[in-house]
Amino acid sequence: MTPPQPPPPPERPEPARPPDATAPPAPRTTAPTPPAHRTARSRIRRAFTEAGVTGQLHARDIDTGAGLAVAADTPVSTASVHKVCLLAALYREAEHGRVDLTAAVDIPADGRTPGPTGLGAMRDAARLSLRDLAVLAVSVSDNTAADVLWDAVGIEAVNRTMTALGLTRTTAVQKVRDLYAALAEDAGAAGAAALLDPARVARLRALDPARTNRSTPRELTALLAAVWRDEVCTGAYAADLRRTLGTQAWGHRLASGFPFDDVRVSGKTGTLPTLRHEIGVVEYPDGGRYAVAVCTRAAATAVTLPAADAVIGTAARLAVDALRAP
Repeated sequence: MTPPQPPPPPERPEPARPPDATAPPAPRTTAPTPPAHRTARSRIRRAFTEAGVTGQLHARDIDTGAGLAVAADTPVSTASVHKVCLLAALYREAEHGRVDLTAAVDIPADGRTPGPTGLGAMRDAARLSLRDLAVLAVSVSDNTAADVLWDAVGIEAVNRTMTALGLTRTTAVQKVRDLYAALAEDAGAAGAAALLDPARVARLRALDPARTNRSTPRELTALLAAVWRDEVCTGAYAADLRRTLGTQAWGHRLASGFPFDDVRVSGKTGTLPTLRHEIGVVEYPDGGRYAVAVCTRAAATAVTLPAADAVIGTAARLAVDALRAP
């Protein structure tokens, strides 16, 4: 009689094979672009062309993170838009006790940074607090007020703040007085007349993002979103920073796209030969909040180009409407 055979051993699963390093990566799936966004981008590009400018734009819903981009990662010379970075650092430093916003500063009548507005246009000595200087730097883009703040805060602190916020492509390398000195040097003996010469303008260091203060439209809206979400500073500091950013007097660029009594626009312009920028936050009565950055460069060197100013509002409105579309 044959003795019973023992049951066969259980099958061992084959060891897992390591991933094939030569195999192509699995395709990444991305959400389809909403039709409203495709249409808006096309209309924005056409608006830039019709206005005689090249343009970059980024708009983001501050609360959902949804965004719309047109060349939004292209570096730009920020001009006076960088005053927003300066104020963000000022209020962050103040919250940490390193700066006193109420400290008064004496501003002599001589030696002021050039500029057509604010202290640069005034003739007598003045004494103002840092927070009042911040209002001047935003409301009328006062270059002297901005440089007093740059001296108080320091370029390093401004760049450290941007890095802490993850804005690694937003960098300051000079104060306003340094920018104007470079403009004067590049213009040469011809002075302001040289800034109407396209060949001379093309060589200005102030227009080269590699040699001046710089950022990208995407990072600029990220900065604004951080301000409005209390990520730069908190509490009363954040509220006062937003209040200050809402004092700008100019309404011919970004705000022109939102001509409604119940829509609030807080913004900051930036202007240099051929450059016209503005960044800001648009707040709707239904609670919608949108950060927008529009940066342009005109083909013409004329100082007065109404179409180049107006297209900033047009492009911003097209972008925000697309973000608000159902």
